[in-house]
Amino acid sequence: MIQKKPLLPERVRRIEGSFAFIEHRFLHAGFWRSLRPQERLLYVLLVLASDRHGLSYYSYDKLCSLLVITADDYIEARDGLIEQDLLAFDGTLFQVLSLPNEPIGRAVVAQGSHRGSWRWP
Repeated sequence: MIQKKPLLPERVRRIEGSFAFIEHRFLHAGFWRSLRPQERLLYVLLVLASDRHGLSYYSYDKLCSLLVITADDYIEARDGLIEQDLLAFDGTLFQVLSLPNEPIGRAVVAQGSHRGSWRWP
């Protein structure tokens, strides 16, 4: 087993004030890979912006500005996260949800493939 120690012990992160987290399972269980790039950006920003219950009131204007994306890209990313069961939205309030048991599979066109060729991410 690799023995790890901080490279800069005086700079070890500490929880002070509010705190945001993403479970390791988000990466290791395939959730990260199952999302499109804009969905990843929106998810991480909403995790950072949310309270301890995963709730955030950020407006789409604010989110688009922070992410430097169009309203259409925002809507596509938001709807994708809802379809992936990672986010709830009531028109005003977001809730970042606890992770489902596994990522929801989605067919995507393989890069460099012919039209109509599909693979699972």
